[in-house]
Order: sequence, then structure tokens, then C-alpha cells
Amino acid sequence: MEIKIGVKQTQREITLETDEDAKTLAARVEEKIQSDGLLTFTDTKGRQVYVPSASLGYLEIGAETSRRVGFSA
Repeated sequence: MEIKIGVKQTQREITLETDEDAKTLAARVEEKIQSDGLLTFTDTKGRQVYVPSASLGYLEIGAETSRRVGFSA
């Protein structure tokens, strides 16, 4: 699924693809925001992104969909 992260006082957003479950991700983000911790994200290629929860502007979690292969009508 695709995740878009908006950081305060930054015009560009961080976009990455992850295999993490949406509910698990949302619970982890909520916990880190409440504790004012460091959010960590790992994409499908192994790249890690760290965002201080105090700097988080928004987090957009895309729908969990499987990729289609081939041609469809």
C-alpha cells in the first residue's frame, strides 16, 4: 500500500510503498504520536524513513489492493 507523509514546514511529501497492514500501521503511528516518539517506516525496497512525531503534518494511508497482472477489460 502507498503511504504519503506530510512534514510540517516542508512543501514536499514523502511517498513510499509498504507491505505493512493498514490497521497495524495506524495503531503504531497513534502510539508514537501520543508518546511524542520517532516514527519509522520501511518501504518494500528496504529503505527506512524516520520522522519525529512532533514534525508530522499528516499521514495518508492508501487502500490495500493487490496489483493486477496482465490485461483487463
